Amino acid sequence: MGELGWELHIPTEQTLGVYDALVAGGVDLGVGHAGYVALNTLRLEAGYRDWGSDVGDEDTPLESGLAFTVAWDKPEDFIGRAALEAQRGRPQRRRLVQLAAPEAKSLMFGTEPVWRNGTVVGYLRSTGFGHTVGCGIGTGYLTSDTGVTADWLSSGSFEIEIAGELYSAIASLRPFFDAGRSRVKGEWRDAGELIAPEFLKA
Repeated sequence: MGELGWELHIPTEQTLGVYDALVAGGVDLGVGHAGYVALNTLRLEAGYRDWGSDVGDEDTPLESGLAFTVAWDKPEDFIGRAALEAQRGRPQRRRLVQLAAPEAKSLMFGTEPVWRNGTVVGYLRSTGFGHTVGCGIGTGYLTSDTGVTADWLSSGSFEIEIAGELYSAIASLRPFFDAGRSRVKGEWRDAGELIAPEFLKA
C-alpha cells in the first residue's frame, strides 16, 4: 500500500478473535476498513507492481523497473541472466511507466491507449483513482526505439485516451507518492509532503 504495515499469519480458528481485538484496539487511532480497490490504488500511487497486472513472465526486471531485485553479483548462473546482462546499462525500448491524468473525469479501467506527441506508444495495465494525489492514475508499458528514459518522458507531451476522449497526462519513472519510501521506513510525515513535486506543478 506504500505505508508501513504488517502482514498477519493467523491460524484460521483464531482469526475472528484477532480481528475483533484489532478493531477494538484501533478505535482511538481512527482505524477503519478498506476494500481491495482502495488498496489497489494506494499501491499504484506508491509505484508497487502487481504480478499478473503490471508484471508477468514476459516482462523483464529491467523493463518493469525492478532491476534492484536482481542479484547481479551472484556467482552462480540463473535462468535469463545472459539476456538481462545484454540489456543492462542500456536504455530500454519498453518500460513500465507511472501515468496520471489530472483533468480526467471518467474512470479508467485498464487497456486505455497512451499517446505521446500524437502517436500511440503503449496502453495502461493497472488503473484507478488515486485519492492521495487526487486524480486518475495507472501504470503502462511504453515503447520507444531510442529508449524509454526520464529525458524521453520529460521531452514528450502525453495523453491518455479514456472513453474515446484524450486527456493530458503526466508520465514518470518514479512513483507519484513517497518515491523515497520514507513512510515504509517509519519516517512519519504529512502525506501531502510526499507527493512528487513534478506532479504538483503539472
